[in-house]
Amino acid sequence: MSVLVRSAGPADFAAVARLTVAAYEADGQLKGETGYGAVLADVATRAAHGDVLVAVDPVTDAVLGSVTFVLPGSRYAELSGPGEAEFRMLAVDPAAQGRGVGAALVDACVARATGSGCSAVVICVRDGHAASAQRLYRRRGFVRVPEKDWSPLAGVDLLALRLDLTG
Repeated sequence: MSVLVRSAGPADFAAVARLTVAAYEADGQLKGETGYGAVLADVATRAAHGDVLVAVDPVTDAVLGSVTFVLPGSRYAELSGPGEAEFRMLAVDPAAQGRGVGAALVDACVARATGSGCSAVVICVRDGHAASAQRLYRRRGFVRVPEKDWSPLAGVDLLALRLDLTG
């Protein structure tokens, strides 16, 4: 499938909110959560503190996926340190999964990190969830960095991964 990745505009925010919440719900990541769905749906705030990217169908311009790209110090940066970029909230519409949308978004984030002079990209995934995303990240060269694992809430364990851009 061919997709176009671009920065999201305000006209995209409702679609991004819907598909992000739907993707996280489909993966079981919102089960028992209180409040994180609202964070995922608040695309305007994410866009004010990072770069929300969308993957769209090049013919219809329908939003198929999204991701939030941030640099250290951003309100949404969780892991990134000096010289590292980070992306969060990668989501692909459940109806578009398995068609290269996630890979296109990851590649766009890596390209932005490289263009920003970053030496690495770091991300985290929830332990026990997002198996397909974890496979995608490994195929793209991300490796586990257990020393950066963390837990924002009891029962929510986040595993850190890193892609070195210097080699």
